[in-house]
Amino acid sequence: MTVTSPTPSYRALGATDLRVHPIGLDGSIFGWAAGQDDTDEVLDLYSAAGGNLISTADHYAGGRSEVMIGSWLRSRSARGQMIVATKVGRHPDHAGMHPRALHDAVDGSLERLRIERIDLVTLDGESADVAIEDSLGAMGELVDEGKVRAIGVSGFGKKALARVASAPESGLPEVHAFIDEYSLLAREKYEKHTQRYAMKHGRGGLARLPLASGYLTGDFRRPEDFPTSGMFMQASSYAGKRGARVLAVLDEIAAELGQTPGKVAIAWVTSRPGIASAIARARSASHVAEFLEASLLDLPREAIARLDRVSS
Repeated sequence: MTVTSPTPSYRALGATDLRVHPIGLDGSIFGWAAGQDDTDEVLDLYSAAGGNLISTADHYAGGRSEVMIGSWLRSRSARGQMIVATKVGRHPDHAGMHPRALHDAVDGSLERLRIERIDLVTLDGESADVAIEDSLGAMGELVDEGKVRAIGVSGFGKKALARVASAPESGLPEVHAFIDEYSLLAREKYEKHTQRYAMKHGRGGLARLPLASGYLTGDFRRPEDFPTSGMFMQASSYAGKRGARVLAVLDEIAAELGQTPGKVAIAWVTSRPGIASAIARARSASHVAEFLEASLLDLPREAIARLDRVSS
């Protein structure tokens, strides 16, 4: 299968010189629901169509996600074409945000990915026992060593984000990206906290789970429709009156535009202020095709307003 699309419109990731495709691939699928052959097929199609952002984490599938991505990068000589992002802080061998753990975690990711520098390393959650400033100091050292190109944070609350935003005033490195779950059914945290700092300080927003773990594809409408894989069980948490209302409007708009509900849901996310890329899980070639087509969908203002109202 091949995927063809017009030249994509890449977006700046905050104040960095990184320009990312509006659709990134979520590496959580690799090593768990996708083996090496499936991973290679998905990445081949995505890359051939102009996609350039792979987002993973050091703990996904116990590190196998990074191993599979690294194998693909090496076998295809594709390192120069791709922006590689990973999250650190939850791998069982290097857990936490202590400076030593972060150095070891990044070294571990570099080894598994088989690359010399990671384009974006994200601190995966706040720490109750380590000052944010200490963690950022360690990340600054890794940037100076040439192992990390840019820094991100994920799962940070309002107070932590404020400290991150003011860090450069104390000589600490800038955080260039915020990664958060964001979809029509998960709006509050990003819009109330993260978006404010992303927009005010010129940072890039990366939206995880833009399809609400698959619920917004419209494939899960009855209890028996929900997948048995733990990776997608979160979709069942959206089943209810609100989820049904959002899905009904998605269905209407998709029918009017001749699209699928999933494409419309992703297009809504990529239309939001501050979002550089929507990070989506692709288990197959057909998913890659659908996601890339969604990046080209320009939703009418009236459709966006309807989705805003029903999901608010």
